[in-house]
Amino acid sequence: MTLAADVREGLSRSPKELAPKYFYDERGSELFDLITTLPEYYPTRCERAILNRHAPEIVAGMEELVELGSGTASKTRALLYAMAGAGSLRRYVPFDVDGSVVALCEEELTELYPGLAVHGVVGDFEHDLGRIPAGERRLFAFLGGTIGNFHAAERADFLTRVRALMDSTDRLVLGTDLVKDRATLEAAYDDGEGVTAEFNRNVLRVLNEALGADFDPDSFDHVARWVEESSRIEMLLRSVREQTISIPGADLEVSFAEGEEMRTEISTKFTPARIEAELGEAGLALEGLLTDPDGLFAVSVATPQQHPHR
Repeated sequence: MTLAADVREGLSRSPKELAPKYFYDERGSELFDLITTLPEYYPTRCERAILNRHAPEIVAGMEELVELGSGTASKTRALLYAMAGAGSLRRYVPFDVDGSVVALCEEELTELYPGLAVHGVVGDFEHDLGRIPAGERRLFAFLGGTIGNFHAAERADFLTRVRALMDSTDRLVLGTDLVKDRATLEAAYDDGEGVTAEFNRNVLRVLNEALGADFDPDSFDHVARWVEESSRIEMLLRSVREQTISIPGADLEVSFAEGEEMRTEISTKFTPARIEAELGEAGLALEGLLTDPDGLFAVSVATPQQHPHR
C-alpha cells in the first residue's frame, strides 16, 4: 500500500494506528540512532556485545551480508568486520525504507572495504523483499529487535518470505528482545531526555510533509506502556485536546477526542521457546541462541530446514 492508503486504513481503525516504518525519514533515522546511545536503551548495547563476541562463528563460511532494515549499517559492523577479516566478504546488500541511509551505506562501506560490491535496495518488507539479488552463502541479518514491531501474523508471513529467498547455503541471524521486568522495558521506550518522544512525534511530521497534513506534534503526548498479556511494549500518541486533523494527500479528515490514543509501534518481547517455535513455523531451524551476560537480549542463528513442514 502507498503511504496515503496506509494512513487511511490505519486511522479508520479503532484504536487508530500508524505503521512504524513511517518514523524513518532522514530526521527519524537520526533520532533513532540517537536513541540507541541512550543509557536506558539497552537493546543496541546488548546486541552489539553479542555480535562483537560471536561474529566469527556467526559469519563462518558466509560470503555476502544481506541486511534487512539496514539503517546506517551500525548494527552489522561486527559482522562485516569479521567477514572481511576472514577474507570472505564479497558483497553487502543493505535493504531499507529510507533511501538516504542506503546511499550513505554504499558510500561509507565502499570506502572502508575497497573492492566490496554494495547493492542497495530501497523498499519495505511487505512489497520489496523479492528485489534482493540472488546469491549464495548469504548471511541474512535482521537485527535490533525489529521483528518485534510486527504483529504475530505479520511476523509469520515475513519469516516465511525470508525463508523462501534462502537456499541451503544461506543463514539467518535474528535479533530479538527478551521478556523482562516492566520498569526496564518502559524506561527503554520513554527516556529521561525525551528523545524517544521526539522520535514518536516524528511520524506526524512525516505525514505533514508527505501528505500536507496539519498535525501539531506538540498537541500529542508520548506514551509507552508494557502490555503483559501480549508480551509487548506499545508506543502511542495521546491527543492533549479535542482536535480535527486534515490530511489532503490521503483525502481524509480525522477527529481525535481529548485523551484519545493512537498506536504508532508495538515491540514484542520473546522467550527462547517462542523464538524457536516461530522460526520453526517458517521452515527455519534454530542452530544457536546467543545472549548477553544479563540475559536481556538474544541473537538467534537459523538455517533453512531441508524439508520445511509448511
